[in-house]
Amino acid sequence: MVQPRESESGGSPSRAPVPRQAWLMLALATVGFAVNFWAWALLSPLGPRFKDSLDLSSFQQSLLVAVPVVVGSLGRVPVGALTDRLGGRVMFPIVSAVTVVPVLYLGLAGHTSLTALLVGGFFLGIAGTAFAVGVPFVNAWFPPERRGLAIGVFGAGMGGTAISALTTVKLVDANSMSTPFLITAAVLAVYALAAVLLLRDAPGRIVPTEPLARRLDATARLGITWQAAALYAVAFGGYVAFSVYLPTYLKTGYGLTQTDAANRMAGFVLLAVAMRPIGGWLSDRLGPVRVLAGALAVVVAGAVTQSFTPALAPMGTIAFLAMAAALGAASGATFALVALMTPAGQVGSVTGVVGAAGGLGGFLPPLVMGSLYGAYGTYAAGLALLAVVAAAALVFTLTRVRTAVESREREPRTGRRRGRQRGRHTTAGTTA
Repeated sequence: MVQPRESESGGSPSRAPVPRQAWLMLALATVGFAVNFWAWALLSPLGPRFKDSLDLSSFQQSLLVAVPVVVGSLGRVPVGALTDRLGGRVMFPIVSAVTVVPVLYLGLAGHTSLTALLVGGFFLGIAGTAFAVGVPFVNAWFPPERRGLAIGVFGAGMGGTAISALTTVKLVDANSMSTPFLITAAVLAVYALAAVLLLRDAPGRIVPTEPLARRLDATARLGITWQAAALYAVAFGGYVAFSVYLPTYLKTGYGLTQTDAANRMAGFVLLAVAMRPIGGWLSDRLGPVRVLAGALAVVVAGAVTQSFTPALAPMGTIAFLAMAAALGAASGATFALVALMTPAGQVGSVTGVVGAAGGLGGFLPPLVMGSLYGAYGTYAAGLALLAVVAAAALVFTLTRVRTAVESREREPRTGRRRGRQRGRHTTAGTTA
């Protein structure tokens, strides 16, 4: 008998059993994501220090922290497609091991000039591609009605940026510039070895056989690819933008010390991380469209409030924390939408494109914020622009995305009705 799917309007889906090994693989993938994101975010907390020591402009400082973001984002497209083909068991160790090289370079030699930092930051972006490895890997281990929660839990690995925010500056102050980079490189090497020994791809994983170019072309033809990409550019892009630029914003706009600004950024990140699995869990129950709509409405309200540069205590803090929670929940809901709407053999490719859009969404705002502040001495226009973009994403969610999901939900019911009608005309009709 065909089991009912959960509809966008909610419902009570049947709960397929999840093997214990699936939870172990989820835990290992989440740790790998966190470790790679820790490495990916190493330059952000040190941005103000490099600005002072190398006499950088606001735009140069923004460029420094944005380069790893854009490289890690664009790299997700081929890495996601390779993960569909080779599996997470192969790709997680490769990405982690390769990231060790730029981390060591930055710690030992690549932090003495802007050019050296940009070169190191370019290759540090490889760490950001770990996201496109983990989503299809986790997706294959879980049944459809559990994927929102599972991918949300995996997405909590973006908390690796909080590890960087909380430890990088303190380690530099207590020891030397190379210390946080050496520690991160060692952790990456240990994880790469553990991944080789422990990671396993899901039994029955669908392995595409078409050439990479053909698979990417098929991915580009899927409506969900571009719908989810647009939403993730706002949701995760907003999170990335704040996580890399918030220390600079708070230091420049509110006069906080570098350590205090980094600690507050860590609080923003941790709340967003905690809300990501909650966004996925709620999407399993309420549907991703409802969760996305509610979260984006909160982002609009928070950005409008902060555009007036209120006092940090309490209004500014409330606005930032509300946006952190909403951006985290919206990021989880976006990939619950991907899991719901994407054919199994294309999850990695779609994840790569969507993940790239999210990273690119985080690349532009720091550059815009730095440029606007350099020109006008205020961040108000940048935050007002965020409110406008989030409002547009809200309208898009309630129109095009909702229509696509409702159309998808009607397909299984239509197929079942046709199947039963065909069965009446056969001598041995069967149901699946």
